[in-house]
Amino acid sequence: MNIYVGNLGYSTTEDDLHTSFSAFGAVDSVKIITDRETGRSKGFAFIEMSDESSGNAAIKGLDGQELGDRVIKVNEARPREERK
Repeated sequence: MNIYVGNLGYSTTEDDLHTSFSAFGAVDSVKIITDRETGRSKGFAFIEMSDESSGNAAIKGLDGQELGDRVIKVNEARPREERK
C-alpha cells in the first residue's frame, strides 16, 4: 500500500518516518521528496507498507498527529497524474 504524508517539517528524516510507521506494520520503503535544485525537503513523503491492513491502521493512527513540530496529513496516495 502506498501512503502519502504531507506537512512534514524540513528537519524530518526518513528514519523518523520509518520509526513512526513501523509501529503499525512492516515498512517496505520511505521516500521524502526533495527539490532537485537545492536537495531540501518539499515537505511531503511516500511510504510503502507491505499490506493494506497495516497501511490503513497507520493512516488512521497517524493522520492529524504531531511529528516533530508539525501536524501531519496522512492518506492513501493517489496515482500520479500524467504531465502534459
